[in-house]
Amino acid sequence: MCETTSSALPRALISRSALAAAATAAVQAGGRTADLRRDAWGHGLLAVAHAVVAAGADRVLVDSAGEIDALALEGIVGATAGHADIDPRLLYGLPDGDGVPATRPVMRLVGRVMSTKRLRAGDAVSYGYTHRVSADTTVALVTGGYAQGVVRALGNRAHVEVDGVARPIIGRVAMDVCVVDLGARVVAPGADAIFFGGTGPAAPALAWWASVTGMTVAELVAVAGAHAVRGWEA
Repeated sequence: MCETTSSALPRALISRSALAAAATAAVQAGGRTADLRRDAWGHGLLAVAHAVVAAGADRVLVDSAGEIDALALEGIVGATAGHADIDPRLLYGLPDGDGVPATRPVMRLVGRVMSTKRLRAGDAVSYGYTHRVSADTTVALVTGGYAQGVVRALGNRAHVEVDGVARPIIGRVAMDVCVVDLGARVVAPGADAIFFGGTGPAAPALAWWASVTGMTVAELVAVAGAHAVRGWEA
């Protein structure tokens, strides 16, 4: 299996259509002020501000006076004090404690299969050999590690979506990569590995991440969005 570098980062893909629909649903549910602190919870301040104001919000809550000034140039009212009364679970499509997304997830955190390797029963993976495979299998080295918000505690406890199927992360999560057990599936290098979001098995994953790590869904999505390479999709 090949090595990787810190330049091989997962992507935080923001869906334009999901953002517009979620912003509309959030504003229609009640409230006039949206919480856009922490760079709109890792989703991108300016884009989310435009979406939520277009949906009918009056103002947005941000972190700094500089952000207020930048938003003012766009005709958007920002504030650093006060209460945000628009439901952020609706606005960002985040799951509740039962793993049910309030709206379609706005962000997908997507890694890439860098390489695959066959392992024999008893072979160990990753640092410290915390996991040994119980049967012959194929594993993938996937971009995305604790430096990008894939918290170390998720090793041996969480799954990623590969080719539409949830597959387990095995062994310790490294700084920029993790190892995923593909079983008998044949997956080509370059294939997507979805950590959370989208419409498939990974859609509610943040709820499980929160239960495993003790972090909130808000913290998890904000950290991932801030440290992955942000992009846009339809």
